[in-house]
Amino acid sequence: MPSNTPVLMLRESGGNRRMLAIYIGGPEASSIHFALEGITPERPLTHDLFVSLFGVAEAELRSIVITEVVDSTYFAELHLKGSGGERIVSCRPSDAVAVALRAGVPMYATEALMDEVGKATTMTHVDTEEEILDEFRDFIDNIRPEDFQG
Repeated sequence: MPSNTPVLMLRESGGNRRMLAIYIGGPEASSIHFALEGITPERPLTHDLFVSLFGVAEAELRSIVITEVVDSTYFAELHLKGSGGERIVSCRPSDAVAVALRAGVPMYATEALMDEVGKATTMTHVDTEEEILDEFRDFIDNIRPEDFQG
């Protein structure tokens, strides 16, 4: 991957706090940034639309789960509950995270995935939420259009 490709960094909230690094697209990185910062665009983004559609369809997003990696491609699931019962929808992890942040639902990764690709951290300092957001803001603020050219 090019060095200017956005990377979604997720860390376990408990246990040994392993990290999961997933390359994502620029638009998804921007959408995640908007959700983290509480930025409301003039018109809804695709991920905002999904959350609205869940409400109209009377479906509740319960959680998202990052499930596996196959040939460097990560897979995730949206776990929904509606009048027809529980449903699971396959999706990209970046989309799942962007939707989960907007819906305020828990995000998980399977233990098997974390065992396979999770990287142990040797941090002596645990970043505060504000430090993490500052680092992500800095990343987003320095994205250039040239970073997305193939």
